Amino acid sequence: MKIVFIIDQVYLHGGIERVLSIKANYFASLQDTEVYIITSEQKNQKPCYEFDDKIIFEDLEINYERRKSYFHPTNLKKLPKHIFGVRSAIKRIQPDVIVVCSHSTDTYFMPFINKKVPKIKEFHYSKHIEIKNRNNPKRPHKKYFFKFTDFVEKKYDQLVILNKDEASYYKSNNTRVIPNPLTFYPSTTSQVSNPIVIAAGRIAQVKGYDILIDIWSSVYKKNKDWQLHIYGSGEPAYIKMLQDKIDGYGLQNVVILKGATDSIQSKMLDSSIFAMTSHNECFPLVLLEAQACGLPIVSFDCPNGPRNIISSDSGILIPLYDNAIFSEQLLNLMKDPDTLRRLGEHARENASNFKLESVMQLWRKLFNDVTVH
Repeated sequence: MKIVFIIDQVYLHGGIERVLSIKANYFASLQDTEVYIITSEQKNQKPCYEFDDKIIFEDLEINYERRKSYFHPTNLKKLPKHIFGVRSAIKRIQPDVIVVCSHSTDTYFMPFINKKVPKIKEFHYSKHIEIKNRNNPKRPHKKYFFKFTDFVEKKYDQLVILNKDEASYYKSNNTRVIPNPLTFYPSTTSQVSNPIVIAAGRIAQVKGYDILIDIWSSVYKKNKDWQLHIYGSGEPAYIKMLQDKIDGYGLQNVVILKGATDSIQSKMLDSSIFAMTSHNECFPLVLLEAQACGLPIVSFDCPNGPRNIISSDSGILIPLYDNAIFSEQLLNLMKDPDTLRRLGEHARENASNFKLESVMQLWRKLFNDVTVH
């Protein structure tokens, strides 16, 4: 079987890129399977995650202006080259199945080229964010844009969503739930004895790190022994805003922006609690990784991801934007090592349900289903 994965790039740290590396490496390890990854803006950068040497990469060098909409004239001018490049690559490779990973321009045209090849679209974000605009679009063209996206999605052979709650947001009946697989399941777990709360992920506004810093300002008034370590990379302007907020609260010795890391597993094993304050999530892989390391989780109950990962005996879900309860629950855990250990043990057990082989069997079945003629 020949599998083509399509993504914008694989040189920036992110959940989509990390999950792609896991899936691609898994399939590359199988006999009689060839894996190709087609990018549109790799910019001669090395992949940030490890990929099997047998995987064949091809970059189309489209290089969209990412600070502008994909539908801005500057980017629309690049579209013909993108379509032609993808069509030519697919014709040359002759794949059995195509998987569109990221939500970039190719999402909208892939179903209409090389129509005989089955196509799958992955969604790594929650469509909950569209509800307000769909119900009350501020601009008339938004109404027609959503109709267009609904039409495109129906043309895919399958849409892969990460949890069952997401299905209600789609107008088509071609959805299939496949969760993200664990990236690791260490042989040891955290001793939950170090006074460190960890947060990790893309440093972006949607992740709510500014809220987490606000929460920590309340925590610090009652407990000055613990530290908050935040791992990830992002826009320099947003990172500066976070650092300014940390400095403004006088938290620079206890809240530390650690930057990106290639060893998140070891960082989690050295921590005792994982915190998440995202505005929305779909299926945050980082929560699974934290659970695999035996970390209790304290997270906002944002739509729609955390509630599908965290159970009442593996972590604590906080009403969205209730900073007071969030800080209270952190403080309670900090002074209760027995509860920390108990939640951590259950978190580890829960994570085992998402081991690689179990999840990849779902992908193999999907590929078999869409390629049967």
